Amino acid sequence: MSELVKTLVLRPDISKPKWDQSTFEGRAKHFFAITNPLNLFYGGNQLDNFKKIVEDYRKGSVSNDLTVDQLWKAKHVVDSAFHPSTGEKMLMVGRMSAQVPMNMAITGGMLTFYKSPMAVIFWQWLNQSFNAVVNYTNRSGDGGSVSQLLVSYCAATGGALTAALGLNSLVKKAPPLVGRLVPFVAVCVANAINIPMMRRGELTEGIDILDENGQVIGQSPGVAKSAISQVVVSRVFMATPTFAFIPVVVNALEKRPYFKANPKMFLPLQTILCGLVLSVSTPVGCALFPQLTPVTFDQIEPELAQKLKNLPNPPKQLYCNKGL
Repeated sequence: MSELVKTLVLRPDISKPKWDQSTFEGRAKHFFAITNPLNLFYGGNQLDNFKKIVEDYRKGSVSNDLTVDQLWKAKHVVDSAFHPSTGEKMLMVGRMSAQVPMNMAITGGMLTFYKSPMAVIFWQWLNQSFNAVVNYTNRSGDGGSVSQLLVSYCAATGGALTAALGLNSLVKKAPPLVGRLVPFVAVCVANAINIPMMRRGELTEGIDILDENGQVIGQSPGVAKSAISQVVVSRVFMATPTFAFIPVVVNALEKRPYFKANPKMFLPLQTILCGLVLSVSTPVGCALFPQLTPVTFDQIEPELAQKLKNLPNPPKQLYCNKGL
């Protein structure tokens, strides 16, 4: 059977990811495609063309030469560049496909220059500036004002600097490996502050609750707490291999004659190691929980649950987009 015939007959359902999102393996395959840094090389016109292919297909308009592989490629590029709820084109540095190259450079610097207070301030500031952009770009739905972003950014940066500088002063006499782990603690503290602060509107007003057709049918603050907690866990998981594993490796290599004679090699070495580790930990971290998370009636507020059950055609299954 030709690829053209496959396209016309099979008609894959692109309203859902290519792989089963109820399984970790399916989510991992999906995010390996979405976080692929090669997606960043597509220009504005190419992105608009991919989006047109996807939108035309959803309307039932299929080009005669469109193949199944081309359709899924367009869908994956669109998912990586456009927000799933708003449909807006996301800032390039805030896309999940930018996570590996951006974090590769920033984490390499944080792991290398962790002793000097000025270096700690600069790299923690840079990291939180990048995180603020990522959190705003990947927020759930339309929420998130500029003032909200600034408050969360300042709080997270202050928390990260306090943790990093405070711990550095406490571990001066500790073994070198302990000092190398300080950036990891600072990153964990910052994530625990930044993400809830950035999305505090959802904690008060509620995260959008969707029905089986993806239509917004209510908001739930209780579900928002669960969704945001999952995002924090995912972010910490993404950072753990780089901030916990690489310092152990570098600490062992530091004793080797070559690295004693060439200490400047640690920056490129740690940056390359970060890239290798992040290329796996980023999609795996995103895959820990379903992005379109199933929600039960017991999880939402009683008044909202009763309102939905009283609808002429009450939904059988609820969902929320937890964000990334």
